[in-house]
Amino acid sequence: MPTIGLELCDAGFLTAAHDQSETKLFAVADRQGATDWPGFAYHEGNTFSFGRAAEDMWLVHPRRVAHTFWSQLAHDSVSTLSLTGRSPSFSELSFFYLREFHQRLVAATGAPEKLVLAVPGSYLKDAATEEEKIGLLLGMATELKLPLAGIVDMACAALCDPRAPGFNPSRPIIVVDVHLEGTDLTLLSADERLERQQFIHLPHSGQAHLLKHLTATMGNRFLRHTAFDILEDGRVEQMFFRQTKDFLLSGADEHRYQINTTSRSYELLAKHEQLTHDAQTFVTTLVHGVQTFVDHAAQAPALCTVALTARSWAVPGLEAKLRAVGFARQIRLPLGAAAAGAARIGANRLTVPADLADVPVELGVPLSDTRRVAAAAWEVRLAKSSRRSDPRPVPTHAILDGVGHSLGHTARFTVGAANARTDLALPEPFSSDDCVIPLVRDAGQLWFIDPTAARHGEIPPRASVDSGDRLVLKSGNSTAEVLFAHCPAPERPPA
Repeated sequence: MPTIGLELCDAGFLTAAHDQSETKLFAVADRQGATDWPGFAYHEGNTFSFGRAAEDMWLVHPRRVAHTFWSQLAHDSVSTLSLTGRSPSFSELSFFYLREFHQRLVAATGAPEKLVLAVPGSYLKDAATEEEKIGLLLGMATELKLPLAGIVDMACAALCDPRAPGFNPSRPIIVVDVHLEGTDLTLLSADERLERQQFIHLPHSGQAHLLKHLTATMGNRFLRHTAFDILEDGRVEQMFFRQTKDFLLSGADEHRYQINTTSRSYELLAKHEQLTHDAQTFVTTLVHGVQTFVDHAAQAPALCTVALTARSWAVPGLEAKLRAVGFARQIRLPLGAAAAGAARIGANRLTVPADLADVPVELGVPLSDTRRVAAAAWEVRLAKSSRRSDPRPVPTHAILDGVGHSLGHTARFTVGAANARTDLALPEPFSSDDCVIPLVRDAGQLWFIDPTAARHGEIPPRASVDSGDRLVLKSGNSTAEVLFAHCPAPERPPA
């Protein structure tokens, strides 16, 4: 039986199976045959419906629809539902949703041998949150008798997808993942293991907010073009919403909106450029969030790799805007990357414990789990100082093993192998002839030019070097650090 990876994302649950060294996504159909499972619940009478069927009632009966129960997983009651009697809690709705999804999953594939959950980073943001949310998930798994083998941070799992493009382990990785209610930003490093270093959740930057805005702007165009107002009827607005979502996620160059009434049909041909224009404010806010996150993490945008999930690179204009502000290194993760990565992790090294309390919860994974590019003979990265003074002075010295070396005033200063005749010679492990790191002076500012970019077919980016920054070099198991410092010239004694 296969190992199943489940991507627990409220924008849409996704599943992957790993069997005999092959990992692939598979569809789980609901009662109506739809295979997308957004985190919506709809209440009618004494019953709930979930996923696509519930989402299709969002704008028709908004007071009967809940869509924050996964993002706010807790014992608190859902106050947005208009119900007689006691309102269910977020955790109860999540359990009902997971129960139905699991029943449909078993109907599609049979009972899995192992199940690994890839969970949002917000579930693991601190010890108290992890105890509450993971405890609730373990309770659901016990009730549903799930063969749970592990719980993995979603960003870590996504970088383990064997279908994904490899990442360079010498550079910080920023995973940008747009969910239904917000966007998760995760900073990871891959020194000895792939480890989550920092995390932030950006509220109001989710797919639901974007789609409501795009539906409104496209609806205004539809009104101007056809004189038909989609807002007059909730069911018509819901039909228009569905077409907007399909248009957005398809990535198509154009889409023909069609609304049919009893008397006539209305049409509008929309272009992807219009989606991009309408999404500008959303994208600008999101990119500003990424910039602030990276700045507080003391990283240089040009030296980071941005990994965009399929939900993220579907946002029109996001990739271009990130590139425009300096995030030139980007990789697109496949649809369901976290599900595929979780399935692979589970198949390769996890087992189902006898007691679910022993299920491992992982914020990092061995590098052997990941999909990275081949290791090079040596790697270098610029680690920015976390000191927040602005501006910091231009460095005058490079310090290696406690010894300072003047950077001088020439246009170029090199760090590297001794046999390469560099200005600052590194220890013996860094003896490769091509181990030369140039520092260039331009208009009084010192700049780091990444010499490893050409290996990956990239244009070498440059990043400013300020006092307190460090060059971190690695060759095999050997490491070296060069610290940049500003040493004021001694005052001359009075004549």
